[in-house]
Amino acid sequence: MVGAYFAIAGASGTHASAAELTLCWAAWDPANALVELSKDFEAKSGNTMKFEFVPWPNFADRMLNELNSGGKLCDLMIGDSQWIGGAAENGQYIKLNDFFDKEGIKMDDFIPATVIGYAEWPKNSPNYWALPAFGDVVGWTYRKDWFSRPELQAEFKQKYGRDLAVPKTFAELKDIAEFFQKRQVDGKTVYGAAIYTERGSEGITMGVMDVLYSYGFEYGNPKKAYELDGFVNSADAVKGLEFYKALYDCCTPPGHSDAYMSEDIDAYKSGQVALQMNFAFTWPGIHADANVGGDKSGYFPNPAGPTGVQFAQLGGQGISVVAASDKQKEALDYIKWFAQPEIQKKWWALGGYSALRSVVEDPSFATSQPYAQTFLDSMAIVKDFWAEPSYASLLQASQKRFHDYVVANQGTAKDALDGLSEDWKDIFEDEGKY
Repeated sequence: MVGAYFAIAGASGTHASAAELTLCWAAWDPANALVELSKDFEAKSGNTMKFEFVPWPNFADRMLNELNSGGKLCDLMIGDSQWIGGAAENGQYIKLNDFFDKEGIKMDDFIPATVIGYAEWPKNSPNYWALPAFGDVVGWTYRKDWFSRPELQAEFKQKYGRDLAVPKTFAELKDIAEFFQKRQVDGKTVYGAAIYTERGSEGITMGVMDVLYSYGFEYGNPKKAYELDGFVNSADAVKGLEFYKALYDCCTPPGHSDAYMSEDIDAYKSGQVALQMNFAFTWPGIHADANVGGDKSGYFPNPAGPTGVQFAQLGGQGISVVAASDKQKEALDYIKWFAQPEIQKKWWALGGYSALRSVVEDPSFATSQPYAQTFLDSMAIVKDFWAEPSYASLLQASQKRFHDYVVANQGTAKDALDGLSEDWKDIFEDEGKY
């Protein structure tokens, strides 16, 4: 248990001897904000922070290899939400329940979806392996300045019988994407939407699931674990996958067949597209961008499906203490420091997405940034991919099935989802789930 590994320093934050801690995460803008934030921890604790940041396409392979090999590179890991099951069952993260109890850190103080998504294993049980560190969710960015042009508003209303405005449904979103596809704006050819299509890591799965949830896809029978047929490949799920392919075929920019976060950002910031699917972490950078920032861009949550159901793909991560570390005491000091409300407020101010309810439920939060309300609305409708120990195999299967259908034009949506259901059943059968 955790209790054997720590003795939190007193209020002064001093240590008999300073330690050098290494925190491992992905290489992206929030990581740079965390480096800045962590200077406060260094000053108060006397410890030194090192950081190992790996680009997203290589992050999972690099860090899961580190965990699986029992490597000592990382003392603290901000690992993806899907890793929790494997890291818990394989003894790669230390369990934090005793530590949380001793330090008065309450999971009720965090956004419920982030506790389930980032901290719990098994899901919906009070067993915690991480502290929610970075709330994230797939949402949308749009060219607010293009939407507001009178001539475009008039043309759109004549064609579709409604205002050119933030879409409430996926059908409305596709209309907007089609409207802008290959349109001339300021003498430049623009396109409808940048969406996720990447094959190598997790991109197309994050994009497809973002749509399928709102069409009625379920990971299985809520009443019988690992019963997949009729849920993964339901008629509604098939319609959702057909929609995603139709959106890809009609309305993406040229060469967008292997695109994930950075490619969508590039397409949007360069002025190629009217709409961008991407995680909320991109919004501060968009708001600050010289070309598309300020009042030129707006933000909206994932739209609803045909029946009014509305969900969004959860992103984000929790922060864990790596079991192989010989500096667990100091690593727990870091988590205690990071969990403080005043530090979480600074985290949001620097560009991190705090999951602490006292931060996001503060009356001033919703108006603190142009995208803050969209973040709140999006985090209220999240679902997540499998967090099973076999997550990597489950993900490889969905990446192949979705990319083969959506991008490579192989088979039908029903073929893809029937095949995916069989793939997943085979994985669970190998694990002894049946």
